[in-house]
Amino acid sequence: MQIPYDHTENIKLNQYLKPSESRQIDARRVALLILPEKPGKAAWEQLAYSDILKSRHQHMKRQANSNTRLSTDLPNKKGTRILLQSMAADTSTFECLTTARELAAEIRKQNPSTLLLQFAGFAHAEATRLLEAITAAILASVCPMPSFKSENEKPAALNRIDIYGLQEPVDLTQVQAEITGNHLARWLSALPPNELTPTSYRKFVKQLATREGWTMKFLGSKALAREQAGAFLAVSQGSPVDDAGILHLHYTPGKRAGRKLALVGKGICFDTGGVNIKPARYMNGMHEDMQGSAVALGTLLALTRLGFDHPVDCWLALAENHIGSRAYKPNDVVVASNGTSIEVKHTDAEGRMVLADTLALASKGKPWLMIDYATLTGACIYSLSSRYSGVFSNRDALHGPLTSAGRDSGERVWPFPLDKDFDEPLKSTIADTLQCTLEGDADHILAARFLNRFVDKKINWVHVDLAASNHKGGLGHIPTDTTGFGVRYTLNLLLQQSVMDAEWN
Repeated sequence: MQIPYDHTENIKLNQYLKPSESRQIDARRVALLILPEKPGKAAWEQLAYSDILKSRHQHMKRQANSNTRLSTDLPNKKGTRILLQSMAADTSTFECLTTARELAAEIRKQNPSTLLLQFAGFAHAEATRLLEAITAAILASVCPMPSFKSENEKPAALNRIDIYGLQEPVDLTQVQAEITGNHLARWLSALPPNELTPTSYRKFVKQLATREGWTMKFLGSKALAREQAGAFLAVSQGSPVDDAGILHLHYTPGKRAGRKLALVGKGICFDTGGVNIKPARYMNGMHEDMQGSAVALGTLLALTRLGFDHPVDCWLALAENHIGSRAYKPNDVVVASNGTSIEVKHTDAEGRMVLADTLALASKGKPWLMIDYATLTGACIYSLSSRYSGVFSNRDALHGPLTSAGRDSGERVWPFPLDKDFDEPLKSTIADTLQCTLEGDADHILAARFLNRFVDKKINWVHVDLAASNHKGGLGHIPTDTTGFGVRYTLNLLLQQSVMDAEWN
């Protein structure tokens, strides 16, 4: 498989501490101009063709005062398409990203090779926030996605964005790293299941690890048997091909190492439901049941791009959940690598099984913070829809930063409880725990309580149930149904909320 993100990473972002002039507008097929919600005289004066644009903007407002976007062509030689957008500086990040996605879609239709982007009438902090959202959306809109059509789709022409009207230069390296990681996550998740198998996934990651300078170790079925990883092997034993296993990647920072971070991802490349087979409606799309692993991998890539100053372990649990004579069954009892015996109740709850052993093995590396990502439960979607994802933690003090990271990044999350009395429904008469219940009551919370058993109590742990991994029409700044939710969120949690630097016990 190809490494998909080269095109987006080569787009140049040029910044100018002055307004654009008419000659620069005239040279473009498309220009995007961002003004305050109620632009004053000073803002209009910063724009070339201000008289024409102001007149047309006022006409638009007279038609409907709620209109915030003017799309018009200038009377110049190129007939430059102008998108003039009014934006309130205090709007939420999610709303900024949503508006930016709409603008990016309009620009993508024109498919320019260069784009002029100008801000007028904003303070530096306001312009910085809006620029970050708009740049993220434009870059996300031109990321190529997998296509197997007989006629090859041409890649986006965009290769340069010229940004005008800034008071100071803006550091956009985090945005660019985030889009690279998110693109990787979306691209992998969108691959059909006959293209992304555990075998091809592992080969691709090996290629990526070589390119990025990560060390890599693969624990196949024999190695997992030595580790007594019975929960993982129960799921993988039904596969007709012995290719399942756990990939362990390691990033070493160039600077003196700080506390260790561990990223863990569920990588079920296709989920039939097993013996408790899914009906067609719910099996469709189950090639994306590996999106947790793709988000963990995309986050590792983004952190590498940023030169993150903490060592990172990344664990990807790669398998498929098959039916067949060797598939695991309800009422089987298996023992995980930390010695916990598990009574199986439903074979479609395979994600928590493969994560159990992966979390236990990752705990042996003694990370200071461990974050796992999984498309784990329908219950989380029922609770939050696909607009939010659920978060859980064994440290109540982390709930504040977890929620703030969602609000600040625009990848919104909501924390759920993890109280001990949720263990009651998981009591088994013959094993240490049930895998799940058949009632489905609060299954997202019961799944998190189950996973908690496999995390060393000394480790700060966050579980992300990716309810927002797929949202029809896109979400926030992401234009595709497959969202790659979690990469942007995690960067904010680590870098803006600084969760690696505080004490959470």
